[in-house]
Amino acid sequence: MGAYILRRLLLIVPTLLGIMIINFTLTQFVPGGPIEQIIAQIQGEGDVFQGIAGGGDVGEAFQGGGDDKYLGARGLPPEFIAELEREFGFDKPPLERFLNMLWNYARFDFGESYFRSVSVIDLVLEKMPVSITLGLWSTLIAYLISIPLGIRKAVRDGSAFDTWTSGAIILGYAIPGFLFAVLLLVVFAGGSYFQWFPLRGLTSDNFADLSLMGKIGDYFWHITLPVLASTISSFATLTLLTKNSFLDEIKKQYVITAKAKGLSEGAVLYGHVFRNAMLIVIAGFPAMFIGVFFGSSIIIETIFSLDGLGRLGFEAAVARDYPVIFATLYVFGLIGLLVGLLSDLMYVLVDPRIDFESRET
Repeated sequence: MGAYILRRLLLIVPTLLGIMIINFTLTQFVPGGPIEQIIAQIQGEGDVFQGIAGGGDVGEAFQGGGDDKYLGARGLPPEFIAELEREFGFDKPPLERFLNMLWNYARFDFGESYFRSVSVIDLVLEKMPVSITLGLWSTLIAYLISIPLGIRKAVRDGSAFDTWTSGAIILGYAIPGFLFAVLLLVVFAGGSYFQWFPLRGLTSDNFADLSLMGKIGDYFWHITLPVLASTISSFATLTLLTKNSFLDEIKKQYVITAKAKGLSEGAVLYGHVFRNAMLIVIAGFPAMFIGVFFGSSIIIETIFSLDGLGRLGFEAAVARDYPVIFATLYVFGLIGLLVGLLSDLMYVLVDPRIDFESRET
């Protein structure tokens, strides 16, 4: 197992390198970089894409004739533009900038945000608790509900209970997370019906003045709707996965033999079937957490005005804040690769009979 883990860890390096090469190359061809954003603000245009939306050509919006590199920079001193390029590091060739970025990232030095004057690592650490809150609670709730429900559906396969719960699950899976989030806001957060939950934020303004129990209650009061919105799709998937896994095990010969020996249904189900059926479900916990953590955080955080990593990445992409964009891609890619390895280790932990090294030989 040690050799397998070592190989997987070594594969992280070329995979991360490929991710960074692709994203760095793409940014070289995307118009509206940080310098263009600053020039647009100085000229009072608000956004560099405003001229394009009005019918202008992308190339004409950023490339002028003659010696002008930025069309929007006409009228601004060339020394000012050169100083901006030096400040952002654009006075160096792309290859040199990329190699410098790799060297810094290898030492986990992500630099500073272009527009926030704060180190990127501090920004990520500041926003991470919000995204972890959504990912962790959504995953835990999905498992606590989906596993018992999936087992019940497998035991009563084909019954009326199985039919109507399957209909409800499919309906929940078909509803996009953002649409469900808007529905929750309209119904329960002061839209057109009830005002039971807050409209935005993770805590109240007077959170610091509350007692310990008051802080706990306020925290759960605020996260209820965002967690429900981010749970719905994973809840449906996990329930059906649990049901199908148990159905496959229930039909196997060892279950029939156990029942023939006179064991009760509960003893067979939880003494023999459970461990084998739950292998894929339990081992998939890390990957599911990361999926909720990364996948739905942008939309959910934006709708509920939560200041997390998803919203940070979205704002950085709009503002062309390249240090934040590249650093979050690097960190997320690294976490995703490590979680993939953790998922394999979870398989071995749940069922020691699995040997990845023997499979590769």
